[in-house]
Amino acid sequence: MRHYEVVFLIHPDQSEQVPAMVERYEAIVTSSGGNIHRSEDWGRRQLTHTINKVHKAHYYLINIECNKAALEELLNAFKFNDAVLRHLVIKRDESITDTSPLSKPDDSDESNSSEAKETESDSGEAKETESDSSDSKENESESSSLQPEGTTKDDNDLALTDTDSVDHADASSSDELDNDTVAS
Repeated sequence: MRHYEVVFLIHPDQSEQVPAMVERYEAIVTSSGGNIHRSEDWGRRQLTHTINKVHKAHYYLINIECNKAALEELLNAFKFNDAVLRHLVIKRDESITDTSPLSKPDDSDESNSSEAKETESDSGEAKETESDSSDSKENESESSSLQPEGTTKDDNDLALTDTDSVDHADASSSDELDNDTVAS
């Protein structure tokens, strides 16, 4: 038997029916003597491009080990199910049982991260003053990036460059020429 990684996208209106659909697809694999090594619900995610005028989809990943007949039956089930927007099947050399980077973090991870935040907040008073000074430096750099080239921060009120003053001088001499032509 061969190892496959299967990702399929389900219409967001059918999100409540995902567990039943996955159970049916896993039954197809196990009934033919295959194994399911990993099954992950990635949840609703934004699509990069719209598919059938849908902007979001429910993603699901399963890693399976099955024969060719079971895989064809699974693909046939995807094809005739209108709720499955897209599917991708990748042949793998071995089974993958680790959690994928896209899987949602567990509640245990969130509790660990909240404990880490509490320890940071105890020693965070000094960090806050450092971050306040870095924010003011960022604001200064943003305002300096808005200044025209050739000006300094003190010149920002006038915001004239050397070329602007030359352009104004040329404009005043051309105005004199225009006045001479109108007078004649």
